[in-house]
Amino acid sequence: MSEVTSYLFETKALKICPENKPFWYTSGKIGPYFINTHFIYGSEQEANELLKFIDEEKENKQEMPKKVYEKTAEQYRTSKIYKTVIDEMKKKIEENINVDEIDFVSGGERRDWFFSYAIADLLGKPHITIFKDLSTVVTDSKGNNINADLTNKKVLHVADLITEASSYLRAWIPAIKQIGATIVWSMAVVDRMQGGKDKLAAENIKSYEILRVDNELFKEALNLGVINKEQLEMLEKFKSDPDGTMRAFLIAHPEFLENALKADEKTAARAKLCVDGNLYNL
Repeated sequence: MSEVTSYLFETKALKICPENKPFWYTSGKIGPYFINTHFIYGSEQEANELLKFIDEEKENKQEMPKKVYEKTAEQYRTSKIYKTVIDEMKKKIEENINVDEIDFVSGGERRDWFFSYAIADLLGKPHITIFKDLSTVVTDSKGNNINADLTNKKVLHVADLITEASSYLRAWIPAIKQIGATIVWSMAVVDRMQGGKDKLAAENIKSYEILRVDNELFKEALNLGVINKEQLEMLEKFKSDPDGTMRAFLIAHPEFLENALKADEKTAARAKLCVDGNLYNL
């Protein structure tokens, strides 16, 4: 088992639900695991502190990249967990891509930035900071603003997580296109194996990752003692048929949805989305 896999569980970047208590997702659906990839920045507390810092600084788009670069550079020097993750990403990039062909590294608001600045620095490549409104700021590998001609340049996009690649299709790919460049490669910390890789392939983007959320990962969790056999069984069923598995769970446990609708505001709102959208055809 890789060090990075153990850090995924150690930092609680991957949380697996107790039996019969799946997590509510923002979509209004439910599932047996929850991923906060940015926790392997070092810890949940350190990750939340950087997110808070980004939220405070991002209104000043021209100055923010340098400040976030400095934070991640310091974390790389001081956190064994973060350094291990970044080094593993760099190794994977060098094994699969001719680094000389990479003109720029990009990262999208906000969690991609936890990793993209550090990768740009280690590869010695300029960085494109992409905001959700599709605006961009170009800096050198150390976060200093530069003027650059991006016409026909090749970009490696660094992400924290790939699910269905919706952020790429909605924002990152168009943002890079509108400044004349093209995303040719993607490097993520985690691929949830929910079709994102295929969608990127359809856009002629080669996608790589250091961790996959698959049955092999769940078996490692069992071996680590993080989960029991019943949880493993639920996880494996979910991977093969997410909606069918969760629909069967809700039918077998009607009280789960009833209780969620009466729970805290966030949980109730997600449960209401599930009911109003009839997401499981109950």
